[in-house]
Amino acid sequence: MSFLERLERKLGRFAIPNITVLLVAGQGLFFVLLLSNPARVINMALIPERVLAGEWWRLFTFLFMPPSKSLVFIFFALYLFFLMGTALENRWGTFRYNIYLLVAWLATVAVSFLTPSLPSSNVFIGGSVFLAFAYLYPEFELYIFFILPVKIKWLALITWIVYVYEIVFGGWSARLLVLASISNFLLFFGKDVWLRLKYGRRRMVVQAERLVDEAKPFHKCAVCGRTDKSDPGLEFRYCTQCTPATCYCGEHIKSHEHVGGDES
Repeated sequence: MSFLERLERKLGRFAIPNITVLLVAGQGLFFVLLLSNPARVINMALIPERVLAGEWWRLFTFLFMPPSKSLVFIFFALYLFFLMGTALENRWGTFRYNIYLLVAWLATVAVSFLTPSLPSSNVFIGGSVFLAFAYLYPEFELYIFFILPVKIKWLALITWIVYVYEIVFGGWSARLLVLASISNFLLFFGKDVWLRLKYGRRRMVVQAERLVDEAKPFHKCAVCGRTDKSDPGLEFRYCTQCTPATCYCGEHIKSHEHVGGDES
């Protein structure tokens, strides 16, 4: 029994079912509130120095901050988050999905205190849900502008490229948030990804060796060097009086000098 299974037996009853619905509803509600009073966002954001000053609710309210001020964008963002989060919960079960989000939340809060004066975003937590969904359902298709079908694995690849760019060229705050957001992905899928890379590389080596073997000629004349690959219609024979038996084309089989034996 794995550690996660033992943990689920002890703490599974505390898992929050349909937590995706709760997060989507909360973000939708706060989006409406922000439209009426945009200044409220400053009271929701995770700013560690404000948390240390007693505003502890920021540890939770930042989860409900809407990812955009655009009505169209937030509609599709919340719809996709609902779709993907629900799919993950149905596949893993409520407890494991809760743990996945909990790890991302804890990591985000932890790294935010390394830059206490800067606000932290929940966008990367949603990104980790997207990456998990794309890893489990790589052939799932999204229709861009309701017209262009794109498999989600390609969108995930773009996301990984953006994350790598942020890690290499971004500021320390962005770097830490990216690393925090993918911590749960690596915890859940790291071993599987490593095994895929390991055996995928081995498979590529075997395939390359097979291609090399297929490219090698089966027959090669010891005199002129022509092969069954270079001259497919050429006839080849082996002289058993040579030591060892040697291959010759039809032109040289009778005129050659025996290797390791007497001349013909």
